[in-house]
Amino acid sequence: MPELPDIAIYLEALERRILGAELTGLRIASPFLVRSVDPPIKAAAGHRVESLRRLGKRIVIGLDGGPDGGLFLVLHLMIAGRLQWAAAGAPLPGKKGLAAFDFAGGPSGDGTLILTEMGSKKRASLHLVRGVEALAEHDPGGIEPLEAARDDFAAALTAENHTLKRALTDPHLCAGIGNAYSDEILHAAGLSPIAMTSKLTGDEVTRLYEATRTTLLDWIERGRREVGDGWPTKVTAFRPAMAAHGKYGKPCPACGTPIQRIVHAANETNYCPRCQTGGKLLADRALSTLLKKDWPKTIDELENRRKAP
Repeated sequence: MPELPDIAIYLEALERRILGAELTGLRIASPFLVRSVDPPIKAAAGHRVESLRRLGKRIVIGLDGGPDGGLFLVLHLMIAGRLQWAAAGAPLPGKKGLAAFDFAGGPSGDGTLILTEMGSKKRASLHLVRGVEALAEHDPGGIEPLEAARDDFAAALTAENHTLKRALTDPHLCAGIGNAYSDEILHAAGLSPIAMTSKLTGDEVTRLYEATRTTLLDWIERGRREVGDGWPTKVTAFRPAMAAHGKYGKPCPACGTPIQRIVHAANETNYCPRCQTGGKLLADRALSTLLKKDWPKTIDELENRRKAP
């Protein structure tokens, strides 16, 4: 799922192309995409783009709305939704094409924004709302991690007692962070994904706050360098330069210990047992159930078993 750094890069690329442009038409290929009925989605056509912003993991395209108030297109890409920029009037690509937004008079000329989604489960959503009050209903309410002060971050984090992994990825507590960047943040902070928020020390809260800001800002800057003035075409949760996420079995860049994982539902949490959990292996439900008493409790036990003939 595109997270805060990915959405930030999308927004910068959109600003270079559609800010001030007129949305001349919408072509909706999937009936499951549009989740609002009033105003009707076609009412967005003929309006100019006045603003672009991020709302959690959502992209918000603000349109002029005349005397009745501004219109906002609220797009949630979910897991597999992606955006492409194409020549004006470009056709929708096969089965994965969900919608096309045609723009005229933008900073770089006319063009078409295409929304695609891989896979059979169509989860991406599009709403058209009128006015800032209606837009606020789409805000889960989490703090903005790059705008919040340290104490506000701490207050949000400890408002409820959760694991750090859950707290960072809960959109009602912290906006824009998902499975991938939470792994990277926790690795940078040297904190266990299952540590409880109620037991954090002041120093640990500060480390987490600083790691959150540093990690997100670093990946935004990486994205800018990669994209330049072009369009972001490599939006993925698995990047070669990541330290922990998607690196199961590969050496931690800080200490060389193999990165471990916890598999839960469709998600996987990756962590370094030396840097983050004091050498302790966190029980992976599927594997620990299979191995039972043979489950190694530490990284040293695991490595000794691998070395045994």
